[in-house]
Amino acid sequence: MEGDDVDMDAAETNESVPELDDMKKRLKEMEDEAAALLEMQAKVEKEMGSVQDPSASTAASQANREEVDSRSVFVGNVDYLCTPEEVQQHFQACGTINRVTIRSDKYGQPKGYAYVEFLESVAVQEALLLNESELHGRQLKVTVKRTNLPGMKQFRARRPNPYMMGFPPRGAPMPPYLFSPYGYGKVLRYRMPMRYSPYG
Repeated sequence: MEGDDVDMDAAETNESVPELDDMKKRLKEMEDEAAALLEMQAKVEKEMGSVQDPSASTAASQANREEVDSRSVFVGNVDYLCTPEEVQQHFQACGTINRVTIRSDKYGQPKGYAYVEFLESVAVQEALLLNESELHGRQLKVTVKRTNLPGMKQFRARRPNPYMMGFPPRGAPMPPYLFSPYGYGKVLRYRMPMRYSPYG
């Protein structure tokens, strides 16, 4: 019986050795595949990092925006019923127009000004000559378009509320009185004026 047990153990070890070898081979293949994937990922990240450097892309977009703005003009006092086609016809003599933009608010109502972008920057000087020209009976104000810098929002002070005049702003500390205007411990009371009453 003991001999039979030994034979069975030997048979089990003989059978488990090929399975173990197969598992080792598969594990080795998986490790090689993972290493290759890590190499490819590092290579792609390196290429993406060199192509899409955030500061370089921001600088490139800012330079592109400045170049477009150098070919554009700001048109103020535009009639609310004016269409982009009419603005384009008004500035057609200056040069080839790439785009006309009439700004509108969140309700879709025009704000009363427009931007005209030309294909060449020489046309901007011609367009500036149309300053104070009339369109729809309104005098246009034509100036060179300025480039907006990101993060440079202009500060606008709040206007005082006319209904709150005379009151300190909310959150402002009240100045302490250095002396009591009515004397210490005295409270000003309103007294009714005395009227003459002959029967009183």
